Amino acid sequence: MALRIGIGHDTHRLEAGRPLILGGLSIPHHSGSIAHSDGDVLLHALTDAILGALAWGDIGEWFPDTDPAYRGADSQHLLQQVMRRVWQAGWTVGNTDCIVFAQHPKLSPYKEQLRHSLATLLQIPSEQVSVKAKTGEQVGPIGREEAISAEVIVLLQHSA
Repeated sequence: MALRIGIGHDTHRLEAGRPLILGGLSIPHHSGSIAHSDGDVLLHALTDAILGALAWGDIGEWFPDTDPAYRGADSQHLLQQVMRRVWQAGWTVGNTDCIVFAQHPKLSPYKEQLRHSLATLLQIPSEQVSVKAKTGEQVGPIGREEAISAEVIVLLQHSA
């Protein structure tokens, strides 16, 4: 069985009055990501990790922020487009380990929902999805609530 590992990262600035979308879920908060798409840092990092594992470029190459077609795009749909190609090439996700960095809101109450959402998108059991949350300890752009970011590692397996 062939294995590939990929890592993804994404950061977006936060702005009051915008929706906060993480893992395809709307999370109640006074601020949300500033982005060309819906600004879902978790799905952007996951998509980049998958693309990186296969050496298929990055999310910006697949869905450029200069293309009006992706303005306000639902990041779930972007990930689904990538996953269709991944499955067609004979790959599946073995597991993924995700970290979201945000001072607020506290994400512990949403971790199980996030795991389930990601598992559904990847078509794997939620036991193969880890979601962790870290604050910025009130330091830097994360700690000052100026930004939110995510890092993701993914293992892909091919049964050929």
